[in-house]
Amino acid sequence: MAKAVNVLALVRDGHKYLFLYDDQSLDTVRAQLARFAEDPELDFTWRDAATLHDRLMDLQESHLNDKAEDFQAFF
Repeated sequence: MAKAVNVLALVRDGHKYLFLYDDQSLDTVRAQLARFAEDPELDFTWRDAATLHDRLMDLQESHLNDKAEDFQAFF
């Protein structure tokens, strides 16, 4: 079975940040958001990191709800 790839993106002020990850890589994505926010050479702020983190959690919750609905529909 193929792994699903999730996409998290931010486009702001001509900058584009794109994160591709699978469901097992949430901690890695969170850590990368922090590394980007700490990097003074990037135009990526802690606010950007917080916004994307919130979106990441919303997507994860939605994904879990979809799985629960699929499971309930099966029975």
